[in-house]
Amino acid sequence: MAIQSIPVAPEHALDRADDSVDLLLDSGRLPGQVLVLTTGEHHPWQLHEESFGANHYWAQLSEGADVFYADALQCRPARREVVVLAVNGGDPADLRSAFSAAVDRATRLVVVCGEAGSLPAQDG
Repeated sequence: MAIQSIPVAPEHALDRADDSVDLLLDSGRLPGQVLVLTTGEHHPWQLHEESFGANHYWAQLSEGADVFYADALQCRPARREVVVLAVNGGDPADLRSAFSAAVDRATRLVVVCGEAGSLPAQDG
């Protein structure tokens, strides 16, 4: 599995994650192949989808038809070809777990949008 790092300050991580999703979709990935995880504030699209209720929100993960947005430490188990991890804040002690969650859920690629020093060292 490949890991791509995009250095960006936490306050810009969500924007860079959105840009990454756009590039992935433009390059031919299907929306259902992409999972976006956040370490700080939830993505605005996650908040929108949660406004319809928990059952509706989590059903979208199971259906796998669209890009799914979730908190890195609260996302139910799911595997997607690509996981975009937006390191947009959160407890520094939880970042290792968030990174591990992203790696565990990806089958081909993890795109990390955040400051290099905020995550554990990455091999190869």
